[in-house]
Amino acid sequence: MLDKICLILVIIGSLNWGSIGLFEFDIVAWIFGGSSSLISRIIYTVIALAGIWCISMLFREKDDELATERD
Repeated sequence: MLDKICLILVIIGSLNWGSIGLFEFDIVAWIFGGSSSLISRIIYTVIALAGIWCISMLFREKDDELATERD
């Protein structure tokens, strides 16, 4: 379950970065009152931690993932 939550957060982060790259528009900053606001910084940090967690998905064994899905 944690893997799926982190993956969703990483996808949200990538969409935000895509909007910055293509349109120079930061969705998180727009919604939460600027990129330096406390809530925006918390969201950026949570998404970064989710990205770090997703790195571990690269190094897991396939058998472990299949056993987890069956449970």
